[in-house]
Amino acid sequence: MNTNINATHTNLMISCEECGLVVAVPELHEDQKAHCPRCEHVLMQNIAFVHQKALAFAFACLIMLLLSISFPFMSFSVQGLTQEINLLQAAHMLGEYQNTLLGFLLLGTVFMLPGLYVCLMLYLYFQATKKSSNLTNQKPRKVIKFLCKLLFLIEPWLMVDVFLLGVLVSLVKIASLAEISLGYSFFTFCIYAVLVVKCVAIVDKSWLWEQLIPAKPVKPSYLGDTHHSKTHLSCHTCHQINPNNQTKQQTCIRCDAPLHDFDMEANLQKVWALLITAVIFYFPANLYPMMYTVSLGTSSPSTIMEGVILLWQLGSYPVAAIIFIASVFIPLLKIFALAWLFITAKTLSNLPESDAIKKLKIYRITEFIGRWSMIDIFVVAILVALVQLQKLMSIYPGPAALCFAAVVIFTMLSAIKFDSRMLWRNTNTVTKKDVDKATLYTQPIND
Repeated sequence: MNTNINATHTNLMISCEECGLVVAVPELHEDQKAHCPRCEHVLMQNIAFVHQKALAFAFACLIMLLLSISFPFMSFSVQGLTQEINLLQAAHMLGEYQNTLLGFLLLGTVFMLPGLYVCLMLYLYFQATKKSSNLTNQKPRKVIKFLCKLLFLIEPWLMVDVFLLGVLVSLVKIASLAEISLGYSFFTFCIYAVLVVKCVAIVDKSWLWEQLIPAKPVKPSYLGDTHHSKTHLSCHTCHQINPNNQTKQQTCIRCDAPLHDFDMEANLQKVWALLITAVIFYFPANLYPMMYTVSLGTSSPSTIMEGVILLWQLGSYPVAAIIFIASVFIPLLKIFALAWLFITAKTLSNLPESDAIKKLKIYRITEFIGRWSMIDIFVVAILVALVQLQKLMSIYPGPAALCFAAVVIFTMLSAIKFDSRMLWRNTNTVTKKDVDKATLYTQPIND
């Protein structure tokens, strides 16, 4: 049930990062969240017993990570020959076959960055329990600022859940060729993947910043204002509202991050450059082999579509559909969707809010699904590490693997860099209706 709460100047003011409306967030009770009244973006949530939950999930996640890399992951047996691997061998094997970059990508997105994220989360939430924002010493505050920035910088690149789905697809792919045995690490890794997802869901950027380093009050009030007025600058790092001093170089008064004026042309140039780079890599990613299968001395190259067709012919329809959707349909759909948003960004700013919300929903979906295209890369990594039975049967990565990884990375960067505030009406005056709209409501988190 929604509870209307009148926004006052004593409340925390936040500029919505997706539509640019400045709203005042009321004090949230446990298990409540605050939405932007214009675009419904979640501005802040207050989870019940969040400190205890964060510390418990983080500790459990680190334990599962250590167990996942300490024992055998799975083994592959055919005609009396057996190949057993652990998770770190998957990255090592990619490096041995001249795909060091893919090895580092796997190691980083599945182990190093998630491990670092959980450690940062553990430290920051522990500091939040001690109310580190009350410290007068500036050195600890600088460390906390840096660690908060790092925490949210690496969050989009955690792909443990994507890797787990890639492992399941790999099992289906090779189950018809040989006998597969699962090791202890497989089950601990499944728990680890669930815990990483849970840790990410617990962390709320606005809430954590407010607990560690509270926002500084600014005058005059910008309630109901938007990014088009040029009266203030919103920090994308900590959501602090900053007065616009009209200077070329300005930093956030809360986290010291560099601030930039809302510049549609400059943003479009950056996102177009990243998207065009993804398009360039898309062609070799689909034309060149993704991997080579060597059986009894005969090498058979396989592109992404050839792998999908083979799985379909073998009767693995669900797996073939997953690979096709994740590796062919989603990258292409994301490229066209982003290109359409970029092309129409200038005209969309003059359309009604209802149309802007529709375009914003398309952008949210596009940004969310992009990382799942990495499934095929993780499938190749598992197969390369597992299927190495000398001349009887071996699998090697092809040149398309690195190109496809580049497609996923550059489309993700293009979506992340895109400023969705371009989708909203250009108004330079603040009306009473805008101020009334900036009055937030709260609702239970489970709604």
